Amino acid sequence: MSDTATMQAIAALIPAGARVLDLGCGEGAMLDFLQRQRGCTGYGVELDDANVLACVRRGVNVLQLNLEDGLAMFEDNSFDVVLQIDTLQHLRNAETMLQETARIGRSGIVAFPNFAHWPNRLSVLRGRMPVTRHLPYQWYDTPNIRVGTFKDFEVLATKNRLRILDAFGLDNGQIVRRLPNLCASRAVFHFEHA
Repeated sequence: MSDTATMQAIAALIPAGARVLDLGCGEGAMLDFLQRQRGCTGYGVELDDANVLACVRRGVNVLQLNLEDGLAMFEDNSFDVVLQIDTLQHLRNAETMLQETARIGRSGIVAFPNFAHWPNRLSVLRGRMPVTRHLPYQWYDTPNIRVGTFKDFEVLATKNRLRILDAFGLDNGQIVRRLPNLCASRAVFHFEHA
């Protein structure tokens, strides 16, 4: 995620000076942004060698771990905020990782492509899987193991006894609060364990 408007919208949910864990941090852009703009500290977790190297070059503390192996190494409430930005849809153990996010963070923030966004619906109605900025792959070569919607996450959060502190959509860097399931290309949820 390198879109500055998106990073700003997510960063606004994070208290200045917070201790942050960014799961699936990629090249470390979000943590770098949080360090510079919000005075945050913390770690990224990333598996890909090239992304780990990019984090180090940025000055972002990074742990090379496979999220599929879990987060048992972290104690309860180890971080103020745990991020899963464009990570959840890549995980086989998405629900377990969501529970772990709530366990090790005082709060969590997830963001993911909203499959219910109207252009995606239109594409499916035309008989094709959508290819968009946030879902840029063909159906046969996507790294996404699953697709979800804004409404799907609300149900999952309730099932896992998570209290949603804030929820909104993002589209072209703009916050979408009215009909986000239909009008937003990305869903964003800030939550804590109830």
